[in-house]
Amino acid sequence: MEVIYLDNNATTLIDPRVVEHMSQMHSERFANPSSQHTAGRKARKVLEIARESLLQACGARTVGMESDQLLFTSGGTESNNLAIFGLAANRPGCIVVSRIEHPSVLGAAEHLRLSGRTVRFLDCDRAGAVDVEQLRTLIEKERDGVACVSLMLANNETGVVQPVLEAGDLCRRAGIPLHTDAVQGFCKIPLNFRELCVDAMTITSHKLHGPLGIGALVLRHGVQLAPHHFGGFQQMGMRPGTEMPVLASGFATAVGLAQSDLSRRESHMRSLRLRFESAIREMVPWAVIAGEDSERLPHTSCIAFAGVDRQALQMALDQIGVACSTGSACASGSSQPSHVLQAMKFSLLEVQGAVRFSLSFETTTEEVDAALQKIGQALDRLPRNRS
Repeated sequence: MEVIYLDNNATTLIDPRVVEHMSQMHSERFANPSSQHTAGRKARKVLEIARESLLQACGARTVGMESDQLLFTSGGTESNNLAIFGLAANRPGCIVVSRIEHPSVLGAAEHLRLSGRTVRFLDCDRAGAVDVEQLRTLIEKERDGVACVSLMLANNETGVVQPVLEAGDLCRRAGIPLHTDAVQGFCKIPLNFRELCVDAMTITSHKLHGPLGIGALVLRHGVQLAPHHFGGFQQMGMRPGTEMPVLASGFATAVGLAQSDLSRRESHMRSLRLRFESAIREMVPWAVIAGEDSERLPHTSCIAFAGVDRQALQMALDQIGVACSTGSACASGSSQPSHVLQAMKFSLLEVQGAVRFSLSFETTTEEVDAALQKIGQALDRLPRNRS
């Protein structure tokens, strides 16, 4: 049975062209890019070409005395942790995050809270958008000041695009560093690091058909982080450890392919998502689409089938060849209901029945139509609690 893969927010399937590129790179058997000999310098060149390419793709500044920086990491979780811990370490005041952040941001904030730091949370509305006015009030009234703010570019469960630009303007005026987790939005919608008015931005490779195991944290010129890894001097000591030329080059290649085709990919995914959601509304009139009235990413659809057990539905779909999820992949195995939908004030039955479907540029109309048929079959077989 061929699987219809609709779990691209967890990870995208690597582009065969990236596989081919990385295979060729692996055959060159690179040395350590920190080594001073010829073989090391060759590896360093590959690494720095990839770094420059990614900075340009992000809309970061790459020339002049005020060039921005890019730190390679193992992925989005490490980048988010590095940003939160690194920005907060040397600044007094509270840490501000939204209630709908990815677990890697909320987990870092919780660790800081348990260590004695004050953490403030930004609420969101029923449509899934964070309240910027609440941030304004916090900045104006927080007695001990604000150390840093983290607000994701777009939510990984609902796809709702967040008011990062407005938050960035507030933070910039107040001299507060702002980090954004752009993992889901990068290479899905147009994005420009400099225009967002953020100081740090997380991106990762495996969400855009690149290799697993590599991500990056983009830093505005002059932003310094306190490291939480030690024992090396790579990447200005802010993220030490031997760097990975082949993974970096694979990451940059995937981004290049995505950026060169961004408009077509975005249009294709949005068209399929609208087709999918329109059919769901007709087939299941009582279903609720999370963030339906908000600006959303083109490929993400979180649907609450109120009264249906989300885990039973996900397993039923898996058995008949549809891969989807019940929330963030970083919380897989957890029976906890979505903190995002709870923050959006969804009812308990809605939260317990919510399933996320996420498309890619590779998804076809035929796959969407076949998935819809299978979703209907699964729902027909499952009990529904109406109380």
